[in-house]
Order: sequence, then C-alpha cells, then structure tokens
Amino acid sequence: MIAETVCSAVSAAGLGIAVVTAYRKRYLAAVRIAAYSLVPIGLVMTGVVEWLADTAFSPTAWAGFGVLGVAWLLFMTTRAVERRRGGTRKERRAAARAAEQPGAVAPAATAPSLGQGSRPATRPAPASRGDDDFSDIEAILKKHGL
Repeated sequence: MIAETVCSAVSAAGLGIAVVTAYRKRYLAAVRIAAYSLVPIGLVMTGVVEWLADTAFSPTAWAGFGVLGVAWLLFMTTRAVERRRGGTRKERRAAARAAEQPGAVAPAATAPSLGQGSRPATRPAPASRGDDDFSDIEAILKKHGL
C-alpha cells in the first residue's frame, strides 16, 4: 500500500516537472520527463510493485536468489577451468584419440612426433660459445666488406 502511494506521488511530481519544462518551451525534454514519470504508475497498475514488495519480504524468495547465485558461481567456475585447460570436453577427447594413434603426425610435420614420455637417447654436443659468437661476427663483417 505504501509503495503504491509513493509511486503515485513520484509520477505526479514528474508530470508537474514536465508541465513546467513544457511551459519553458523545452518540449522534447518535457515529453521525455513525462515518459519517465509515467513508469512508476504503470508498474503499480500492472502489479509489478506488489510482486516486488511480496518478494522483498519473503525468506523463500531470498533463498531462491541465493540458490541461483550459487548455480551461477558454479557455472562460471567451470567455464574458467575449462578455458584454462584449453577447450571443451569434446576437443580434449579428440586430442586424446589423436595422440593414441601410432604414427600420428602434425599437419606441418615431416615425421611422427614423439610421445610425452619419450626423449631422444642422445643429446647433441653443445658447441663452444666463443667460436659461435665470433663466427657470427665474422660473417656479418664479411657481409659488409670489412
């Protein structure tokens, strides 16, 4: 009852401001103010205000909003984890099947890729750093004719 009275008063005040604005020859602004001021009385007439008042004081409604919030939080958490892992479940299954096939080759590869657990038996011997640095410098100097 109080909410309906407040909404009616707000609408009446808004319409009064719209009349004063129209008197000052600002018709576009007056029509816009009138439109905004008719919204509260329209909400009262449709019953939205009564529904909101009943919902605001209902513990069951607030528990329902809490359950919706938890559901939204769980959904967003799973989406974040999914993005971090790199794709949807369907994409991960397809990648796992492709990795299980023997001789699976990447599109641009010339030889099959190694599995996760296998490493090359021998590592190439590292060249001495001093020789590489000077050979690069010599090549640059020769290129420039020095």
